[in-house]
Amino acid sequence: MADALVVPRAHRPGERSAGDLEAVPDQLTVDSFAGKISVQWAPQEAVTPLGQLPFFIDFLKQSGLFEQLVREAPLSYSSPNAPRPRDVLGTLVLSMVAGGLRYAHVNALRYDGVNPELLGMKRVCSDDSVRRAVARLDAEEAEQWLCRQLEYVWRPLLQQDWILDVDTTVKPLYGRQEGAQVGYSPHKRGRPAQVIHVYEMGTTRLVLEAEVVAGKQHHSQYGLPGLERSLDRLAEAERPALVRGDCGYGTERVMEALEQRGQDYLFKLPMRPRVKELVQRLAGQGGWEADGQGWEMAEAELQLLGWTRARRVLVVRRKLGRKRPRKALARQQPLLPFAEVIVQERQRYEYGVLVTSRHEEGQALAQLYRERGDAENALDELKNQWGWGGFVTQDLQRTAIMARLNALVYNWWSLYVRMIDPEARREAQTSRPQMMDGVARVTQHGRQKRLIPTIAHSAAGGLRAAFVAMTRFLREVQNAPQLTPIERWCRILGYALRKYFRGKVPDPPPGLLPA
Repeated sequence: MADALVVPRAHRPGERSAGDLEAVPDQLTVDSFAGKISVQWAPQEAVTPLGQLPFFIDFLKQSGLFEQLVREAPLSYSSPNAPRPRDVLGTLVLSMVAGGLRYAHVNALRYDGVNPELLGMKRVCSDDSVRRAVARLDAEEAEQWLCRQLEYVWRPLLQQDWILDVDTTVKPLYGRQEGAQVGYSPHKRGRPAQVIHVYEMGTTRLVLEAEVVAGKQHHSQYGLPGLERSLDRLAEAERPALVRGDCGYGTERVMEALEQRGQDYLFKLPMRPRVKELVQRLAGQGGWEADGQGWEMAEAELQLLGWTRARRVLVVRRKLGRKRPRKALARQQPLLPFAEVIVQERQRYEYGVLVTSRHEEGQALAQLYRERGDAENALDELKNQWGWGGFVTQDLQRTAIMARLNALVYNWWSLYVRMIDPEARREAQTSRPQMMDGVARVTQHGRQKRLIPTIAHSAAGGLRAAFVAMTRFLREVQNAPQLTPIERWCRILGYALRKYFRGKVPDPPPGLLPA
């Protein structure tokens, strides 16, 4: 194409032919308002727009997380021209961390000349290679492989009292995918979707397990088998202090399964006729206890149709203004999501009903359920910032594999961010620009490589001190050869969640993974 291009000249070319072109120079001079400046192309120089990502790669190496993911992957090739499993998994991990939400987004990594090599990769795979590689995985082997990786991350954290949040999120689809069925969809009614049943550790926002099913399997009865497996594989001392969920899990089948295992629970009840009758009866009796924050509480026992026994319920209400405009009501954040407004004696109240097996005071239980909103924030982050809404193929198997792998990388990044800033839980939308973006280039003199990043945002000074502290800690862990891999990971977990463990190092769980 360059041979056929005719460049117009400011002066006559003389006796040379108009088709004779000079070779493209590697350097030229341009004129600007600040004077002349020399421009030189360097296409072979190693540069990256993710100049702070090597710190995350250091975290992956010292923790052994990525090496273990590659070593245990049930992925192999026989052709010498095929990509290595390390290249495939490294491409996916880097793409997810960099904000890739689709398979096609992995192609953006081809312009990164630094980080793939630091992760031990020889090349960045194309999106078609990644799709075909995930299709080669056996569904059962891939599930066991990724569940082991997820368990390795969160199992040492179960030594403290913790809460298991169970929830369901809808993944709308816009094609002819397997499992795309029209079911319950609060935001896009009539849109085919798939459903993800999520089991999450409260406070830390770590995903324990995620199951992708067809769109009509949104009810809690389809998530109950996964919940039972999650509880049964834990030792008695490792089980959660409380299982918490919304109104979808306040059913007899779920509560009976938990009661048979001696597991406490706290669920929301939907406003069905018998529940409304209880609210009407308590409203007429009086005796409501105020919590000092505008809410009133009353306790009772309730046995609905189909329940095998009566259970303790907590009714919470808040008085609403009579002539308050609808927009003002919408701005108020309800204590209990999906609460219902009921009129009592010309006074409007917002009601919510909880069912529980615990014996704490009503105020403490209401606060525990209000903290469940943090689990909703994690689901929103995973769907909109980590690709749970993408990485879709026609078969359900690859979608389920990518959902678990995405949750695993999300857990890695969440703990890495905690190492840098243990005081706040930052979502990817804010943590990526601060802790990853920045132009950097690599220079080499002899056998020594040097990374020179340029960070432009205002928080660069504070981040630099945090990076120095984290790197010093990782060097201490690296220089302790007597530590086994699981002991090294427990020390890193204790440092990342030092606010959660209060400076203690969790003990390695027996029999988790071979040293």
